[in-house]
Amino acid sequence: MTKDELLTKKVSAISLGCDKNRVDLEKMLFLLSNYGLKIIEDVEDADIVLVNTCAFILPAKQEAISSIIEMESLKEKGKIEKVIVTGCIVERHKKEMQKEFPLIDAFVPIKENHNIVNIIENLYEVKNSRCSASYDRILTTSCAYAYLKIADGCNNVCSFCTIPRIRGKYKSEKMADLVDEAKLLVKKGVKEIILVAQDTTRYGTDLYGKPMLLELLKKLTNIKGLKWIRIHYAYPEVLSDELLDYISQNPKICNYLDIPLQHIDDGILKSMRRHHDEKATRELIKKLKTKYPQIKIRSTFIVGYPGETHKAFKKLLNFLREVKLDYVGFFPYYREENTVSFYLKKQKSKLTKSIRLKKAQKVQAKVAYEQAVKQIGQKMEVLVDSFDEKTGCFTCHSEFLSPSVDFGIKIVDNGSIQTGEIYECKLVDFDGCDFKGEIL
Repeated sequence: MTKDELLTKKVSAISLGCDKNRVDLEKMLFLLSNYGLKIIEDVEDADIVLVNTCAFILPAKQEAISSIIEMESLKEKGKIEKVIVTGCIVERHKKEMQKEFPLIDAFVPIKENHNIVNIIENLYEVKNSRCSASYDRILTTSCAYAYLKIADGCNNVCSFCTIPRIRGKYKSEKMADLVDEAKLLVKKGVKEIILVAQDTTRYGTDLYGKPMLLELLKKLTNIKGLKWIRIHYAYPEVLSDELLDYISQNPKICNYLDIPLQHIDDGILKSMRRHHDEKATRELIKKLKTKYPQIKIRSTFIVGYPGETHKAFKKLLNFLREVKLDYVGFFPYYREENTVSFYLKKQKSKLTKSIRLKKAQKVQAKVAYEQAVKQIGQKMEVLVDSFDEKTGCFTCHSEFLSPSVDFGIKIVDNGSIQTGEIYECKLVDFDGCDFKGEIL
């Protein structure tokens, strides 16, 4: 096949897993588009499909496998020519995947993402091109916001986590490259950039010998046209007062922090190999609630961890009722191979984990509802993410709500609202899932 013939092919992609994984896919899609291939949304109209997978926990692997099976079926029916699997499941289970999915054309390790053009050329027996490196992207999110992955991998080695084995050691991106990437995103119309890494607060420790998140924020806030910067996955033990002061004082930094706490019981935290304890956690939350009350707090917790006693679980529920975090996500513990916790005794049954998950969600749902209704009547700026033709409503978010993970703000189309723009809004109701807003 000639290159000109290859360039008649259409490429689609399935994005699975976390926002960090999404950024990887967006960069691959840009390389393919820059090469000359057409990127489309519908996989059934594509010649080449990329399945970018997650393998962090069992449900993620199951979702990835289901997607691969579906694409393999489309290939068998002649609707797709080539299926390429990328992402974390390749890193964890490449040999098994190759054995079980012989019809898949390529399994691409994460470190080979940048070679995606040459990989496709090889599949079609086209002479390899010389492809230049780029950090430009084709966005798969709303045009309103985008994720900026500031580091990959992790050095924390929590007992339950597979990331270090999948992604390797913590590796920060160069600050100058991140600023250039952010500028490109803003040129595309992006109003909000969400900083992500497995641990954003340790950004720069490997490159510069100390945490440099604050310095990165200072450079990003100088970008003209950028409205908001949001911080996800800020580990509690590295949240300095200097950083918190800057968040609260700079209008471009969202008054919002995603802080993965995982538990409150000291015994469980120690077994998890976390670097904070109950005392430090309570002191941090108290400081945020008193000195920085405008900052909304999101967190995640694991229930049913090995050795989690009824007393430890009850302590977690009481903690949630007491501190009243704004938004919380829960995971039942998943026993993942090649992790320290896999070998621990006193593993909990699926039933116990399911019961505890439901109980924790019920407690937090009540807390979140109480926190949300207090905001009814407040006026704030909102960024418009998307429009639903069926309901006639726009979905928006404010600086206090992270898109796609927290509550949305639903606004009825009044004929003048546009996706990707910012408006002054008043919250008028809350239905337990989303706010209802009115444009002022």
